[in-house]
Amino acid sequence: MTDKSTDTAAPRRPVVVGVRATKQRSAISDLLDTIEEFKSAQDLHDELRKRGEGIGLTTVYRTLQTLADAGTVDVLRTDNGESVYRRCSSGHHHHLVCRSCGFTVEVEGPTVEKWSQSVAESNGFSDVSHTIEIFGTCSQCSAAAR
Repeated sequence: MTDKSTDTAAPRRPVVVGVRATKQRSAISDLLDTIEEFKSAQDLHDELRKRGEGIGLTTVYRTLQTLADAGTVDVLRTDNGESVYRRCSSGHHHHLVCRSCGFTVEVEGPTVEKWSQSVAESNGFSDVSHTIEIFGTCSQCSAAAR
């Protein structure tokens, strides 16, 4: 018996293990692989539409939430409360984010880790987690503003 399939495209990889891979989810995941800055769901949706992807904004939001829940993307809230997303390295880290251009640096903060643990213990807390995002203006944006 011969395979009469004419589909020669590479098989879709799952966006998240246990979640059915779809063309739309794969497109969002692929886009996240190519960007370095945090982007809003609307920005990602706009870029996907420019690339010819027929994908709804609701699907973008749902997929981003699924990826965030699975820990494959980081989500943070900007100064104005908007959620923004980015594929990040594994392991615990923090972000230094430019308010103007979105340039982001992942930083480790052993001092912050020790401080948060100390504050938790001194107040009788255990199983503590935290999120720290630092917003400012990068050197390029500062120079451009002069």
